[in-house]
Amino acid sequence: MGISDRRKWRRGVTVRVLNVDRLNRKLAALPEVAKEEIRKAIAASAREIADLAESLVPKDSGRLAGSIGWTFGDPPKGARILATGKTGDMTATVYAGDSDAYYARWIEFGTQKMAAHPFFFVSYRALRKRAKSRIKRAGTMAAKKVAAT
Repeated sequence: MGISDRRKWRRGVTVRVLNVDRLNRKLAALPEVAKEEIRKAIAASAREIADLAESLVPKDSGRLAGSIGWTFGDPPKGARILATGKTGDMTATVYAGDSDAYYARWIEFGTQKMAAHPFFFVSYRALRKRAKSRIKRAGTMAAKKVAAT
């Protein structure tokens, strides 16, 4: 089969899509449903990472453990950004510290006089694959939900 044979074959193939209007409606509905499902998956993953980090942080004073959290958008003033996950126009931020617990970085990485007590990157690395899978699965479920309508 030479090149000229392939060209003839490609020209002769026609694809006919049935129910184009219904398909267009479903494709138009997909972004909104997908956005909602992915937002829920990002929230669940960020909450899970923040909870694990909070459970691993040393509980000497309790201020640092109480300052670990997550939000969509920017963290509170004085917080140290631990991770940012962005999908489209949605940005989830996991943070630690505030004006009272400014020492989050020193606890995580240690200093010359103090050993490190990692609490965030350990939890991030442990849950990274689960979070990625959850977000991908949310996109797939959104597509299936739209296709079923």
